[in-house]
Amino acid sequence: MIDFLPPALILLAGALLIGLTRGALRTAVVMIAPLLTLAAIWQVPDGVVLDLPFLQYMIEPIEGSPVRRLFATIFALMAFGGGLYAYRQAKWYELAAAYAYASGAIGVSFAGDLISLFLFWELMALFSTVVVWCGGTPGARAAGIRYAVMHLLGGVVLKVGIEGVMVHTGSIEVRPMLADNFDHWMILAGILINAAAPPVSAWLSDAYPQSSPTGSVFLSAFTTKTAVLALILLFPGEPVLIGIGLFMVMYGIIYALLENDIRRILSFSIVNQVGFMVCAIGIGTHMAINGAAAHAFAHIIYKALLFMSAGAVVYRTGMNRCSDVGGLFRTMPLTAVCGIIGALAISGFPLTSGFTTKTMISQAAANQGLVWVYFLLAAASAGVFLHAGIKFPWFVFFQRDSGLRPKDAPWNMAVAMVFFSVLCILFGVAPQLLYAYLPYPVEYEAYTASKVLFYLQLLLFSGLAFFLLLPLMRRTETISLDADWIWRRALPVLWGWGQAVLGAAWGALLSGLGWLGQHLGERGRRYFGSEAGGEGRSHGVFARAWPIGTTALWIAVLLTAYVFFYYLA
Repeated sequence: MIDFLPPALILLAGALLIGLTRGALRTAVVMIAPLLTLAAIWQVPDGVVLDLPFLQYMIEPIEGSPVRRLFATIFALMAFGGGLYAYRQAKWYELAAAYAYASGAIGVSFAGDLISLFLFWELMALFSTVVVWCGGTPGARAAGIRYAVMHLLGGVVLKVGIEGVMVHTGSIEVRPMLADNFDHWMILAGILINAAAPPVSAWLSDAYPQSSPTGSVFLSAFTTKTAVLALILLFPGEPVLIGIGLFMVMYGIIYALLENDIRRILSFSIVNQVGFMVCAIGIGTHMAINGAAAHAFAHIIYKALLFMSAGAVVYRTGMNRCSDVGGLFRTMPLTAVCGIIGALAISGFPLTSGFTTKTMISQAAANQGLVWVYFLLAAASAGVFLHAGIKFPWFVFFQRDSGLRPKDAPWNMAVAMVFFSVLCILFGVAPQLLYAYLPYPVEYEAYTASKVLFYLQLLLFSGLAFFLLLPLMRRTETISLDADWIWRRALPVLWGWGQAVLGAAWGALLSGLGWLGQHLGERGRRYFGSEAGGEGRSHGVFARAWPIGTTALWIAVLLTAYVFFYYLA
């Protein structure tokens, strides 16, 4: 027995009540449920506080620790901010699905065993698919199906690894491990699918932009960051994650620079930012793990802010592409300012939360002598400033005037954006407010003269490069091919070709069998049949009436041959 309600169940109950209530009562549920969940989160002490028998195992659905509470806290804050942003525009079933989705993320945060983790993991997959479908368009329905298939596949891979660990070790405890056998590799692969690690990351940039303007805000927060938490708990210090993280960083930058769709730019940017966290987990030191956790916390806030800004634009204009908008700062100044704050935060600009968390990861790499990792992360910071720090606000709110004059964001959207903007600046100006809750004691000073000067030079010169190369950055009506082209386009074409080849081969086989049957029929008639002719009926060789003496002679010959070969053998 425990003396508090499980936090995930509080938010899940809130999701249920959203569907059962109406009007002001539903609004109250939307606002209060995340706050009650947040209060319950901070009632969870360290260690296992709930265990239940399941088959021959003891499952531990609630286990507290600093890193678990940190992630659960930001998930609850995200549910509150997302609910405030969406409650007047989103359908009730979208809000209910989003809150159930968030409850799954909080459940993963506190799961102390692999079975509980898997159950909450699949709860997230189920309700996040519903959130995608709430986009309400044919594209959203198709993207939701592809999203569900990919996450079901990832769930199967994860489950195979968990079952292997259960069989071979008899333990279901969530504990650090290394990718040193098949079972652990399967668990790692299942987590990396949710982390959107290429080449299986296309589900993110495919589904998130197809959801509603409010749904994409929720989607940006939970799936990839629960995967980051799972990596922190299960694979800290796994060397392969350094390379995977760096690849994610560069991959996200390149595709975001090529992209024209507003929310696809931000979706590729999620892959890029999660790459920083995955790389830090691979480094595995206390500072690196602190950096990964802190950056995940800050990322949820500024990425949600960016999606809120983009969602307000899509909601007011109905336009999704950079080439269709521009000059919106004239009538959407608050949305523009909040979008710029989010863009500066994601770029790691001093006095924003991104600076105080991202630089911790770079410093952890430098402390371990990983010079090439440090310089690649620094170059990636410049790339982030290009695609998210400048490209997104420049093309959407400034540059060419599209002639559109939409109203600014509705008041509830505006309040949510201001709330998250304040958090971005607060954790940038006073990082100790965040550092105090990291999993390990923090011995890091973000604001040193050399560090601030280095990043200011890096970002300002990358900004200069953007404007000098602005003709190359122009918005184009193009489609960027991703790895999903293999199974969305290449495999169907190959399947069609294969069907055509098999059909032709089957037709040739049937034709050959028909010719063979006809030929054998003619031979059979020749030797066994009889035909009526001008001089009576002619018989085949074996259809004629033979004299009894001839028949007896052949029997004797065959019997002699049989006896001869029998004794010879």
